[in-house]
Amino acid sequence: MPAQTHRINHEPAFLLTAKPWRESSLRLEMFSRRYGRVALLARSARTRQSELRGVLVPFVPVSASWYGSQELKTLHRAEWLGGWRQPQGRALFSGLYANELIYRLTAREDPHPDLYDALHTLMRSVCTEPDHVAALRRFEWTLLTGLGFAPDLQNDEHGQPVAAGQTYWLRPEHAPLPLAQAGGLPQHEAQGVAVDGSTLIQLRNGIFDNGESLQQTLKLTRMLLDFRLPEGIKSRQVLQQMQAFQTA
Repeated sequence: MPAQTHRINHEPAFLLTAKPWRESSLRLEMFSRRYGRVALLARSARTRQSELRGVLVPFVPVSASWYGSQELKTLHRAEWLGGWRQPQGRALFSGLYANELIYRLTAREDPHPDLYDALHTLMRSVCTEPDHVAALRRFEWTLLTGLGFAPDLQNDEHGQPVAAGQTYWLRPEHAPLPLAQAGGLPQHEAQGVAVDGSTLIQLRNGIFDNGESLQQTLKLTRMLLDFRLPEGIKSRQVLQQMQAFQTA
């Protein structure tokens, strides 16, 4: 029997990547709310008369409709859902960074509606607010927790509740270790960061009340992401190269 053709209509989605396909089409990776990351073929999307030309842009949500039974499906309609202007400057790299994380860390057709909502919130902040640092940290943590890559911040390695007055040693795939009980920084641990308990509580609640907490959270999320992507994050590398060039 022939494989059943599945048709999806009016699904909210963000464009992650778009690559030329043959003479006039595009091969897309999109992140949808109910179906996760999907591979789509946008036929004739590069022709002047295509209705998709002005719609298939990153950083803003679109309504996508597609069909197909194979991994690569056919996009037959996309509509702008309304949104915001494209990001500029450093904000552009934040948007590229978020898209790269989703593209490289999520499995295809594995739904993560909470992560989609977090991406929507982040993109709105990136494109409309001058300071989106806290939103970026919240997005990173939603991604890490949603994919099972983050430690539990409720309790430490000994099963005790994380306390605001403690300092903890955080490592990939381990619960927080109280430094007071460890006798100081574990010198034998090649990969880890020291984080205040108050920062862990703020991160868990998604509310930051000072710059030091944001800085510690950056060190923590960067360590956890680098552990999952040891070859590096391209958008971050490009930004660092540009910053080095500007200060040279």
